[in-house]
This record gives sequence, structure tokens and C-alpha cells, in this order.
Amino acid sequence: MAENISNALKCLSLKQPYAYLLASGKKTIEIRKWNTRYRGKFLIHASKNLNKEACSVLKINEKLLIKGAIIGAAVLYGVKTYHAFDEFDKDRDKHLSVENMNPFSNVFKRRCGFLIKDAVLFDYPVPYSGKLGMFEVQL
Repeated sequence: MAENISNALKCLSLKQPYAYLLASGKKTIEIRKWNTRYRGKFLIHASKNLNKEACSVLKINEKLLIKGAIIGAAVLYGVKTYHAFDEFDKDRDKHLSVENMNPFSNVFKRRCGFLIKDAVLFDYPVPYSGKLGMFEVQL
């Protein structure tokens, strides 16, 4: 009897420069509005969209960033939930978000921080069309 073995890997699409920062290990928390139960290895996809404000604030030359490709891999090992601005702001050096949230507002929206380790930036990006959320890539 043949086993049904999947050659699919999970993949997460991010705007640049966040995809590069995650794949290079400079960013160790990925902020999302949604949570995930997934834990394990995943591919990092750089979407065709760019966050110009983040490039400017983080002093990254947007012309050097690869878009529309799988550029790396990492391990998602946990999720940290941010319920208040001060918690979110305390980890800014890990998630590098330039999202402007007013600490004096009562409208802080809960965020989920995907905890990332063992990031690898590929020498040769693989052109690929991304999707929203965590999706599967067939090998």
C-alpha cells in the first residue's frame, strides 16, 4: 500500500523589507493580527508589495530588495499575544514594526507575535506568487 506523503512546506508572505529582515535573522518576531497553531519550519516569501515607510525608517535601500519570491526559511516556535501598547513597544527591537500606534489611545488592537528562530536567507531566491496567511508550497 502506497503512503500518501506530502511534499508541501508552509510559507508566510511578508512585505519587504520585513521578509528580508526575518530571513536574515534581524527580525525575530513577526507581527500579525491573527494567531496560528502551526509550529515548525516555514518558507519566507517576499511579496511584490513594499512598505516604503519601513524602508525609510529602517534605512534600507528598497531597490536592493527582492520581491515576488521565496527568499528564506525559518522556524516558528511560539506566539506571543500583545494586549497593550507597552508590551508591543517593549519588543520593537525584535519585531521592528514601524506601525504607528498611539500609546495614549484606548484603541490598542491585540496583535500576535510569531516567535521566529533559525532563520536562513537563501543565496538564490525562488520566484513565486504568494498568498495571504500561512499557505502551502508544493515541492
